[in-house]
Amino acid sequence: MKSTIYYGGDILTLEEGNYAQAILVEDGIIKQVGDASTVFISKTPQTEMVDLKGKTLMPAFIDSHSHITALGNTFGMVDLSGASCFDEITDRIGEYKKQNHTSPKEWICGFGYDNNFLKEKRHPDKEMLDKVCKDNPIIISHVSGHMGVANSSALEKFDITKQTKDPKGGVIGRDDGGIPNGYLEETAFTSMTPFIPQRTLKQLTNQMKTAQKVYFQNGITTVQDGFTKKAEWELMMTMAKDQQLKADVISYIQLDGNHDLIEQYRQYQDVYNNHLKIGGYKIFLDGSPQGRTAYLSEPYENTQDNYCGYPVYSDEQVEDFMRIALKEGRQILVHCNGDAAAQQMIDAYQNALKHCPQHKSIRPVMIHAQLVRPDQLSVMKRLGMIASFFVDHTYYWGDIHIKNLGRGRAFQISPVASALKAGTKYTFHQDTPVIQPNMLQTIWCAVNRVTKEGIVIGEQEKISPLDAIKGVTINAAYQYFEEDKKGSVRAGKQADLIILSENPLKVDPWKIKDIQVLATIKDGETVYCAEDNGNI
Repeated sequence: MKSTIYYGGDILTLEEGNYAQAILVEDGIIKQVGDASTVFISKTPQTEMVDLKGKTLMPAFIDSHSHITALGNTFGMVDLSGASCFDEITDRIGEYKKQNHTSPKEWICGFGYDNNFLKEKRHPDKEMLDKVCKDNPIIISHVSGHMGVANSSALEKFDITKQTKDPKGGVIGRDDGGIPNGYLEETAFTSMTPFIPQRTLKQLTNQMKTAQKVYFQNGITTVQDGFTKKAEWELMMTMAKDQQLKADVISYIQLDGNHDLIEQYRQYQDVYNNHLKIGGYKIFLDGSPQGRTAYLSEPYENTQDNYCGYPVYSDEQVEDFMRIALKEGRQILVHCNGDAAAQQMIDAYQNALKHCPQHKSIRPVMIHAQLVRPDQLSVMKRLGMIASFFVDHTYYWGDIHIKNLGRGRAFQISPVASALKAGTKYTFHQDTPVIQPNMLQTIWCAVNRVTKEGIVIGEQEKISPLDAIKGVTINAAYQYFEEDKKGSVRAGKQADLIILSENPLKVDPWKIKDIQVLATIKDGETVYCAEDNGNI
């Protein structure tokens, strides 16, 4: 039996009283929490004694929404994050092609450009990408994952021509003559994935291992794959069978198109098999506010024809999805950025409940909830819905939201304080790989709500550091129906823990993002240890 006692620092439990002096971990389970004198009684000659030396131990972070397989995929792509102009994008693609000795006709994929921060203030086009190479199909993804750009060769592979109609829930960009210009939006972009050749299983597995390390480095031990299709599922299942998953990975199956996966792999439903389980379903209802595709009830600023974005599905389709989830008693995660999309989810769920009374709560989750309104949050509380906020929008795109939405609406994005007031359960996420899974940065955003240009974007929606921490620990455990196993330091729970350089409840709130994860512990085993802290 392996046993470890942690002591000598702040032990933040998130239970009554918030603090303990020491804890005992045995075989991956927290056995005792309390005063040091009491816990030390259980010490044996084999017990490892870990002196925290003034550092802080707390529950490990729980990712309430991201895409671990997508993060893995980015390690095989051209990194376009932070690119400042078209020339920098083409330079990076050219350098990638050179370094990887890319052969003619081989696909080149890039990820992470953001038109909002490019010098040109617009999306690239096929002509720009053709300058890099016409022989290789090239497709680059916007940082949101909701849109991207293809060169002429890729458009040919996709069979997108002047005669191709816009798909439902998407837009094909065109020049004045109606010829596709390479820009693909929403379903016009996301439906192209099957046309792009996959890497080998060995390559994908190695990329996934790298992705798993990224989560551990950020103190995260429970991870989500938030829109799983057949290929992603088979990859994760293979890794689980080979015991290559160390983090708990929860998969949410794409309901529209991969519904049969859940029935086919019933042994993974709600039960971990080698750290992998299926949590339920996922659907998209709209796009992104920074990409001006989120579905709003009032028009975007400075647009013609009262443009409000657009929905992915009809109301009837969304209600059908809700009925499926309710009949099967499975949780459903619903991507909603705009308030019109939020209302579509709420109405569909309420209508479905009339025909499919709940035998148990399925805790439906509104993913992102950027522009959900206070009146909607009150209804969500009554329905048992969870709001999972992408609160980092306040920093990364807050200034863009002010331009797109006006100050009134922009100052109400990610309304966490309103959720607290309404009694609506909330969690936080980073939608990785949209941004890195940096939970301390997320806590900082929820507490300070400041944009890149230094504007406090909604003083009234700030929350305390403690309430912010709950959004990535105990509340996130609740979202997964795992509140009895994770999310706090309590006897009987899993020993999923992190050691931080400082206590986020005691530092200046402006310095929370500067706190370092020194160690990550999963089921009592250290899975990450910072180089400058190898003695812990």
